[in-house]
Amino acid sequence: MRYAIYTLGCKVNQYETQAMETILTGRGHTLTEFDAEADVYIINTCSVTAVSDKKCRNMIRRTKRAHPDALIAVCGCYAQAKPEEVAGLEVDLVAGTGDRMAFLDQVEQATLDRSTAAWVSVDNALKRHDFEVLPAGGLVGRTRAMLKVEDGCSNFCTYCIIPFTRGPVRSESIDAAVTQAKALAEAGYHEIVLTGIEISSWGQDLEGDVSLIDLLEALCHTVPALRVRLGSLEPRTITEDFCRRASALPNLCPHFHLSLQSGSNATLKRMNRKYTAERFLESCRLLRQYFDRPAITTDLICGFAGETEEEFAETLAMIETADFSAMHIFPYSRRSGTVADRMPDQLPNAVKDARCHQAAAVAAEMEQRYLERWVGETLPVLFEEEADGLWRGHAPNYVAVYAAGVDLHNVLKDVKITGLHGQALEGVIL
Repeated sequence: MRYAIYTLGCKVNQYETQAMETILTGRGHTLTEFDAEADVYIINTCSVTAVSDKKCRNMIRRTKRAHPDALIAVCGCYAQAKPEEVAGLEVDLVAGTGDRMAFLDQVEQATLDRSTAAWVSVDNALKRHDFEVLPAGGLVGRTRAMLKVEDGCSNFCTYCIIPFTRGPVRSESIDAAVTQAKALAEAGYHEIVLTGIEISSWGQDLEGDVSLIDLLEALCHTVPALRVRLGSLEPRTITEDFCRRASALPNLCPHFHLSLQSGSNATLKRMNRKYTAERFLESCRLLRQYFDRPAITTDLICGFAGETEEEFAETLAMIETADFSAMHIFPYSRRSGTVADRMPDQLPNAVKDARCHQAAAVAAEMEQRYLERWVGETLPVLFEEEADGLWRGHAPNYVAVYAAGVDLHNVLKDVKITGLHGQALEGVIL
């Protein structure tokens, strides 16, 4: 069987895609490019925003038109949230975010027997209790491997549909995570990225008093030659104890993505976020106290329901105080079934977009300042691919670095930073 997979969405989806690739290839099937001819096309979907849903529908329709005789199988968050809507697009198989092994079994069976009607298998995510262990690894051509250590979220932010598509927090055990990390190191990877829907909640469902820092210490001590990078964190994860212990791990990347969403306490309360702007800034202060120029990045939602001009001004002032190295900025997207969707004072799209542009201008200035701080310094860079006539890789702080060289794919080199390369750095290999 020739198969192709298209992935929309976050690093968890990317992880699950590579796991499906590993499983199917291990069963003797052949992976091909998505625009090439295949027997089955798997589309791994996202549903974090209304735009995500639209992108998923467009990709399904496009694939159906381009390959009318092929098997079309859809999984992921959009399929979990709206299985009937996906089935209505005349696909062959619909599965959600659980039991990937059963889904792949069905894909194989359906390629042998196309006579059956569309297969739809979507459970109630809120009733899940067990972490589904899938093989860790990297997408084809990638130098960084992903290791999923957590699934689900129990925060129920008022704007978010993800708890309903992913279910409650489920954690991978330390022993299982360590075993996978060892295998990735032996496979030749130099870096792993810990992924999960809400990795700050790792360990909440496990026996014993364990938290994310315990997992980090176990991983970093077991594979000291492997760079360990964190995914998105809840700001309250960053405590004095966390920073003291984390800063003692030389192979932990000093890159911390703390989800902000708003710098206004009134807006944060309506969002049901569990921290204040002041607590967030304390997290930033602690990170800078314990780490040398850490990269602190964030997400921001502009134009949330009821967000006034004053609240947005508070947000702009707060992000400047936080001095982020990079930001992801999104207009608020209403999601059917969420509390925020039913809130009054919904803002026009034009207002949301204008505020996104304002925040982006501030973010660009902060990013420029952060990059300039590294000129003249030396950084260890894991190179990945050729781009712009140079080789491109990432430093531990996740800043992209360009340098001249030959055959540097998956090679670690020290680079003396000589200047900026757009929104990245450029240097000379030592």
